[in-house]
Amino acid sequence: MRIAIANDHAAVDMKNMLIDYLKEKGHTIINLGTDTKESYDYPLAGARLGLYVREGKADIGIGICGTGIGISLACNKIRGIRAACCSDTFSAAMAREHNNANILCFGARVIGDETAKTLVDAFLNAKFQGGKHARRVSMVMDIETRETKY
Repeated sequence: MRIAIANDHAAVDMKNMLIDYLKEKGHTIINLGTDTKESYDYPLAGARLGLYVREGKADIGIGICGTGIGISLACNKIRGIRAACCSDTFSAAMAREHNNANILCFGARVIGDETAKTLVDAFLNAKFQGGKHARRVSMVMDIETRETKY
């Protein structure tokens, strides 16, 4: 699987750990984040990540900042992106199964390395269930494209 990963300065170490972890599992990694701990704005990383996923240059994305909130907000500004900020494996799996999320986000200052690995595994191993969930995801995308009121 082609996985794009983006981060701000708060998440350099976690990103590097995850790159090694995912490469060991046979995934192709596209590093879109900063590699230094000098200040780097999460909106830049999130927008870049969202565009890569939307354009099909990556199958899914992982976004990491201090809390995961900022980068998820930035990713979700890109049409077609459904980024979920998660800090537990149940939410990470449900983000894929029920919401067809295409980007997983979390905070390097919120969770540790082992939790990050389990979140990524839960996200990657989950499959979109379709059915009633497809209808609901379609409703969300309809809001995005037309600002439809329900």
